[in-house]
Amino acid sequence: MKKFLSVIPAVLLMAANVFADVTVNAVMQPLRILDPVITTTFITRYHGFMIYDTLIAQDSHLKPKSQMADWTISDDQKVYTFKLRDGLMFHDLVPVTAADVIASIKRWAQKDTGGQIIIARTESLDAPDDKTVVWKLVQPFPVMLDILAKQSSLPLFIMPARVAATPSDKAITDYTGSGPFKFVQSEFQPGISATYDKFDSYVPRKEPADGMAGGKVVNVARVKWLNMSDAQTAVGAISSNEIDYLEQIPIDLIPLVASDPSVKVETRTMTEMQTMARMNFLHPPFNNPKIREAALKAISQVPVLAATVGDEKYYKVCGAVLGCGVQAPYGSEKNSSTLTAGNGMEQAKALLREAGYDGSPVVLLAPTDYPSLSTQPVTIAQMLRTAGFKVDLQSMDWQTLVSRRAGQKAPKEGGWNMFVTSWLVIDIANPLTNAMLNGNGSQAWFGWPDDKGIESLKNQFIDAKGYEEQRVVAEKMQAHAIQQVLEVPLGQFSLPQARRVTITDMINAPTPVFWNLHKIH
Repeated sequence: MKKFLSVIPAVLLMAANVFADVTVNAVMQPLRILDPVITTTFITRYHGFMIYDTLIAQDSHLKPKSQMADWTISDDQKVYTFKLRDGLMFHDLVPVTAADVIASIKRWAQKDTGGQIIIARTESLDAPDDKTVVWKLVQPFPVMLDILAKQSSLPLFIMPARVAATPSDKAITDYTGSGPFKFVQSEFQPGISATYDKFDSYVPRKEPADGMAGGKVVNVARVKWLNMSDAQTAVGAISSNEIDYLEQIPIDLIPLVASDPSVKVETRTMTEMQTMARMNFLHPPFNNPKIREAALKAISQVPVLAATVGDEKYYKVCGAVLGCGVQAPYGSEKNSSTLTAGNGMEQAKALLREAGYDGSPVVLLAPTDYPSLSTQPVTIAQMLRTAGFKVDLQSMDWQTLVSRRAGQKAPKEGGWNMFVTSWLVIDIANPLTNAMLNGNGSQAWFGWPDDKGIESLKNQFIDAKGYEEQRVVAEKMQAHAIQQVLEVPLGQFSLPQARRVTITDMINAPTPVFWNLHKIH
């Protein structure tokens, strides 16, 4: 009996050592920007979810749930009290406090479209003690929790107060997080690889994982993100067991793994994306609304989608700035018929003549290493040239593009006139969180439209009583956004992921996350 008991610690040690060796290798988009407040790129957002926790979170039905904190709301709907749960710890083993939460909120709200609206309606934001945040509004704001819980666009990640004190237009350099994984900065190779180790002191919630809410239980020791610029190489790597997970598999390469029983191709829930073109409102020629309209009329969605995805099964023509389908309850396609029918070229040519376009080149940025965005600029450039635009198509890697689009220089001085991007439909389905519908000038998303009309409509949406009134306002926002060309909707598409069947229990959420999963040996 004594001998038997002596074996038990050895068995446990063996199990611990096995666990310590478990690494998940994932091919992801190239990660270069590590601050989840200064950019809305997907990969930086995913990085944020690895190393930070959130105050509240969305479940699988996109409903707000407690995460770092529980909450109560006053009877008049103007005071929200958040209570931090026990055991919250930063990666430097310093407890998370209400002061950290408030500092994180204030930095986030400077950049986030929904956050700006909340702060504009805030009377006070205080911490009466280390575990309590009291947020008083000047008037009720029914979608308050939805904005705070969202996983789309800029999530509200909780950082140490010293880090959140960094100005919102300056990148942080301290990556001490509050989440289930620690960022291994010493192994970071920008654009090549990023490494995350399990944070042993993280205390998950007791509830089962449900979407981005519930217990974030880490069952592996390490997650390593790799970038493979060649998609075919990445597909070969998952077939040969060199990697475990492929974030996006191009549609035309799916047949390479279709008959491989060791690889599972699937589409995560709510991952349909809207792709769109964004213009720069600060500089010619798109500071002229008639020339913006001419560009919109010149563009047709079907050629763009066909070049992007190819297979009609994976794309959808949609002219709604708030998206189409069940994930987009406010979607309207008003005023977008030329985009969806592709019959606006003659109107585009006429508008250019009326506007007196002087041939100023349109600097159109084109990423070379982002397969789902690399074809759209080429297709759009040809359409614009047919309409009479002079187009300067400039190619670069995605992260260079992301850095360049944040600058307000004139195009001839290294700036830009247009770029193409994609958002999850859930990112853009709510007018209050859709970054394209921010008309706050220098505080707006890249492109910086100063549009009091869209801001007025957002306030009408907030004050609307019930869904039907909101839907009426949303249709007005659609008409206004197309008229002013706050964006050019290019349609919707989805790209599946691929994983080896040895990766199990992966959470089916719009954001790929690496807690709760298991890796079978």
